[in-house]
Amino acid sequence: MKLLYVFHTRIGPFYIGEQNGRFHPIFDDESLGSYAKDWQAAEDLAGGHTFSISSGIDTETLGIPEDLGEWEEL
Repeated sequence: MKLLYVFHTRIGPFYIGEQNGRFHPIFDDESLGSYAKDWQAAEDLAGGHTFSISSGIDTETLGIPEDLGEWEEL
């Protein structure tokens, strides 16, 4: 998987990566879903609408931005 974006939070970095034309929000080397567009992955992650992360924290509470322009490009 190729990592495209990173956003650092109080519990660690979140990434958006691409594999086989699909975009994946990633935390702790775990894919939290699969999306057709990179912005969809960011929006769902920011809104807490992805698969649950292992720590049980709602991603909506972490201040993750929906706008990829606020993420760091890798």
